[in-house]
Amino acid sequence: MDKFKHQHFAMYKPDGYLSQFTNNDVSKNKKKLLGEFYTFPKNIMAIGRLDEPSEGLLLLTTNGKTSEFIRSRKIEKEYLAQVDGNITSKAIEMLKKGVEISVEGKKYLTNPCEVSKLNEHPVLPKRNKKIRDDRHGPTSWISITITEGKFRQVRKMTAAVGFPTLRLVRVRIGHIKLQNMIPGEVKKINL
Repeated sequence: MDKFKHQHFAMYKPDGYLSQFTNNDVSKNKKKLLGEFYTFPKNIMAIGRLDEPSEGLLLLTTNGKTSEFIRSRKIEKEYLAQVDGNITSKAIEMLKKGVEISVEGKKYLTNPCEVSKLNEHPVLPKRNKKIRDDRHGPTSWISITITEGKFRQVRKMTAAVGFPTLRLVRVRIGHIKLQNMIPGEVKKINL
């Protein structure tokens, strides 16, 4: 029997924070880290990441095998993306089929995924940093569900079809949903 019981957490990562707990990079001294919200166990790790301007559901664990499984292509990750402009059905079809993005300087074709345009703006908490207002033109929202997780993938995908992402919120990882969590909230969960 394991002497050490692994712990798992769900967190609403606010925009403006790095998906890490310690800062080894001198150039990132003024960056905000996840440890500000909760006293996590010493060997905690984020399962996947959300870039600094992105927000939403972030899972954390002390178990490397759990992290590896959740990051695998077996688990869906769903995002809501506010994009610049009124996204077209043609752009949505392109996203569904897979688009070419750059990953580590090489061309990469994303896997087919689920994408749909939302008819209404989702109800989400206010951001720390304002995106922009309606004077700068229309925006639209899409739901996009992927099974891979390349660096800034959703942002690169929407930009590739001509509709750059303005706001990105991860709302689901597998069966775990963000639901009504608020930015900075941390919950212990079972995985």
